[in-house]
Amino acid sequence: MNQLFLAALAAALAVPLLAAEDKKDQTVPPLQHEVVVTATRVRTPPKEVASAVTVIGRTEIERSTRTTVLDLIQDGLGVSSVRNGGPGSASSLFLRGANSEHVLVLLDGVELNDPMNPSRSYDLAHMTLDGVEQIEVLRGPQSTLYGSDALAGVVNIVTRRGSGKPRLSLETGGGAYGTARGAASLGGSAGPVGYSLGLSQFTTRGFSAASSRFPGNSEKDGYRNFTASGNLIFTLSRNVEAGLQMRTTSARTDLDSFGGPGGDDPNSVQKYDSLLLRGHARALLADGRWEMTGGVSTVRANRTNDNPVDARHPFDSERGLFRSRMVKLDWQNNLFLQAGHTLTFGAELEREQGDSSYHSESPWGPYDSLFPGRSADQAGVYVQDQVRLGGRFFAAAGMRFDRHSRTGSALTYRFAPALVFDETGTKIKATIGTGFKSPSLYQLYAPGTLWGPVGNERLHPEQSLGWDAGIEQALWRGRIQTGLTYFRSDFRNLIDFTTMLGYVNIGRARTEGVEASATLQPAADLELRFSYTHLRALDLDTGGPLLRRPKDKAGTDLRWKPAPDWDLGIAGTYVGARSDRDYNDWPYPVVGLAAYFLLDADLIFDAGSKVHIFLRGDNLLDARYETVYGYGTARRSIYAGVRVKIGALSRD
Repeated sequence: MNQLFLAALAAALAVPLLAAEDKKDQTVPPLQHEVVVTATRVRTPPKEVASAVTVIGRTEIERSTRTTVLDLIQDGLGVSSVRNGGPGSASSLFLRGANSEHVLVLLDGVELNDPMNPSRSYDLAHMTLDGVEQIEVLRGPQSTLYGSDALAGVVNIVTRRGSGKPRLSLETGGGAYGTARGAASLGGSAGPVGYSLGLSQFTTRGFSAASSRFPGNSEKDGYRNFTASGNLIFTLSRNVEAGLQMRTTSARTDLDSFGGPGGDDPNSVQKYDSLLLRGHARALLADGRWEMTGGVSTVRANRTNDNPVDARHPFDSERGLFRSRMVKLDWQNNLFLQAGHTLTFGAELEREQGDSSYHSESPWGPYDSLFPGRSADQAGVYVQDQVRLGGRFFAAAGMRFDRHSRTGSALTYRFAPALVFDETGTKIKATIGTGFKSPSLYQLYAPGTLWGPVGNERLHPEQSLGWDAGIEQALWRGRIQTGLTYFRSDFRNLIDFTTMLGYVNIGRARTEGVEASATLQPAADLELRFSYTHLRALDLDTGGPLLRRPKDKAGTDLRWKPAPDWDLGIAGTYVGARSDRDYNDWPYPVVGLAAYFLLDADLIFDAGSKVHIFLRGDNLLDARYETVYGYGTARRSIYAGVRVKIGALSRD
């Protein structure tokens, strides 16, 4: 509990130091109008968007007191997630029941999906909320705008831009499982340069990744994460700007051998290092009717797994190194032809590379697997037309052509109309679109073993067709917002692994269901949110359900300000029963994961506009549950912290 004491001490010292300054700075922040970027690649009011998209803004991010992006989005509409243990453990995100590799994750439009992950998914376990301004979760096929990997949707993380006088924010906190966190950020502008810089450190002693409900699993598996980020914007003229973005993460995760009895491993460690760099330019031409942007980005990631011999495993050891690199050029044009007509077109060119080496020792002898450096290129062009008619009808239609250096071409389309009746507060919407996913480097080129082939250079892209239709209704002068959407996606040519043939296109799946939501604001200081997702996710080859997807998931969230300086949040999440497999027992029998309910709460006290003290409780009912069979989850946990915002650092 030392972290709790330090947090409380910092808060006590900060309040009197900033009280005088606080009285001088009582400015009210300007109103912010929410816009959606990901659904159309153009800043668009939510009213005009037919797509199913959840937007989490900066106010909600700061109010959540959470640490990672996954923590914040995992309970959203149409979203579920699983994790093999505590913080830093391998995580999977499912949108509308689709596989995690069918979700494209972006940071300021830069693709993060890892070429050296066997299925080319992105693990959100290490993505902290530092410097994040907004998160958009877009559900449904999105390959028309974003190319490969967006069969089921897109998660776009938008970082903060600095402007105005420099402002410094400091945060510290800690709590259960020996958790401690510290962060500092600085944002502002100096002449034509806007900047937003951040540093953070997160550590926890954790709990056993292999569930402690099984015998022999008592060793704690810790985690630490260091993240640095920066965003620089250079205003070169009234109509021209350039920017440079950077984000680097260095993480260390303690692992266990497997989930289940005796899965503990006292010295198995994974280290993860990543670096993202992007430079871009933006110009307004033709009296502001033509917006042109272009950029170049590079993403590098290294994973090292090290598991030397120990007392429990005196003859077993392993070490693996996995390295990936991506370089991408992008060019986009937005033509504002008329007040109600926007034409968007662009092109992207990408090269991905990867290599790995693996060595293990066991009583059966040594084993080596070498994946020499391999690469693949992909180019895509796209066009989208957006129309607005009479302030009532809105639609976006687009097409895209992609060419992969190994697997050939893919043509995708998307159509998304919406009809709005302001008189009754009604919005009727629908979307239909196709998606594709190119095979990963590993699926294409992985070397064979004594038991048969692995990689397959004859693989074809995975494909999907998805559609949804829904209605949104506002009541009580906008104090009640409701929504109901039916969705369905069909997947074919899914890549699966067989012992005799390696990776082949043999899989088929279907996901369908209903998303329902309601927001009620009976008073300015009280808001209630409800969400419910009913999902049917089927493996069409076996007829059984897709693993780890709950059929029913519901959530409720209450935000209440009982006094001007207090903010109380209470959230409940119900996750229904799911199927999984016991991978400790051949031939991996199907097992059931029980339904569970989690109750969380947080309390924030504004000790003046400069100091914010928070107290958060997770799993307050101390539920015992699993998201992956055999792996542990956190019990009742209490955390506390303080955030200090030091206003303008320069004189007027």
